Amino acid sequence: MLLPGGPAEKPALLYHFSEDPTLTLFEPRAGRAIPGRPEGERLVWAIDDRHAPMYFFPLDCPRIILWAYADSTPEDVARWIGPDAPRMVAHIEAAWLDRVRASRLYRYSFDVSPFETIHDHGTHVSPLAVSPVAVEPVGDLELALTAATVPLRVLDVLQPLAEAWGSSLHFSAIRMRNAIAWTPPA
Repeated sequence: MLLPGGPAEKPALLYHFSEDPTLTLFEPRAGRAIPGRPEGERLVWAIDDRHAPMYFFPLDCPRIILWAYADSTPEDVARWIGPDAPRMVAHIEAAWLDRVRASRLYRYSFDVSPFETIHDHGTHVSPLAVSPVAVEPVGDLELALTAATVPLRVLDVLQPLAEAWGSSLHFSAIRMRNAIAWTPPA
């Protein structure tokens, strides 16, 4: 199943997830390079609702998220996502499962007006400092993933998923520097 919505949809709110429940102002910070933007630009980062489950994890938890595109092949969907075709599938290493279960994560909500999309799967940025309009606990992260129809698959290591990089699916790898013996796909 494809992720609902499309690039033309403007989100009602944007979100940031943190293990710190006391943040009152998000200051721009250096992040990864964004094509078409000045190198080293300091930004506040936020995500839309449909992509938010990619961040239902402790900050440093390595994870791979897969989902189908409109032109994904049935073979890739069957191999990497499965017969029920959930909207996305999250994978973590077994060594992180207890930390996922023990983590207390908070969802910060932002008004969309200071943000602009970078056309990267729900990611939005603002060069301005931003105050949240609300903060709330996410609760049990496994239950939050289930409620978002995102199955959590726990593997000993994530390396076998590197083969999915060249598939017809979306492949999102987050915090892989913390994964066990991860070698990025060539």
